[in-house]
Amino acid sequence: MAKSPAGRWLRIPASRSLVRDLLHLEQAVPSFAHDRIFQLAELAQCRDESAQRIAWPILFIKAYAQMAADHPVLRQCYMRLPWPHLYEPPQQVATLAIHRQHDDQDWLMWGRFIDPQLHSLPELQEKLDQYRQQPVPKIFRRQYRLAHFPTPLRRIAWWLSYHLSGKKRCKRLGTHFLTTISGAGAEIQEPPCIHTSGFTYGPLDKTGACRVTISYDHRLMDGHHVAKMLSEFEERLQTEILEEVRQPGQLLRLEKAA
Repeated sequence: MAKSPAGRWLRIPASRSLVRDLLHLEQAVPSFAHDRIFQLAELAQCRDESAQRIAWPILFIKAYAQMAADHPVLRQCYMRLPWPHLYEPPQQVATLAIHRQHDDQDWLMWGRFIDPQLHSLPELQEKLDQYRQQPVPKIFRRQYRLAHFPTPLRRIAWWLSYHLSGKKRCKRLGTHFLTTISGAGAEIQEPPCIHTSGFTYGPLDKTGACRVTISYDHRLMDGHHVAKMLSEFEERLQTEILEEVRQPGQLLRLEKAA
């Protein structure tokens, strides 16, 4: 009788190291998530007609940063050492999960946008293009190197950055976080949360509606507060962001008319 084929042990690829670390950190955050359906048909139309096509993540990142500028709690983080306290950094750092292919492996890296509310949409788009196009070991040098460290050393590095220094934590990990797979036609039900808040959005339907979800640290915010922020988030996309996108869109329509 032929023997059944034996299985084999495989090394976990370095490309999964940072995701494993993120999930490890998330276990310490008592997070909850709430969602709201956003109506973005007008913004979608203006975006399609714009002379420079701005990626949806950039539109969401800037709108969220504008909102965070008016709500200090979105810029703060819970620190448990040397005793429980809050830390508020001097600037916002939005982080965006970016999928990259490198050495025939799927990598999930984190692009940082410093004070996105102070930059124009084209400037933010240029930064995103760099994260998407430049070689992974170059544009994500620190993350790429850390991913190749042994797990115990990585966990020590994460622990030091996350628990001992609010300044380093916000600088390296960000003040809020966006992850989305809407481009693949899917939704993330509950985005991971190692910050005070993180958010995601799903694909737009035929009417221009999409589901937006905010995951938050319940130690700093309550559901009623987050529900109000979801409403304000939608309004900023429908007004301030729409107005910035509309100008190049109007220029393009004039060119077509000519």
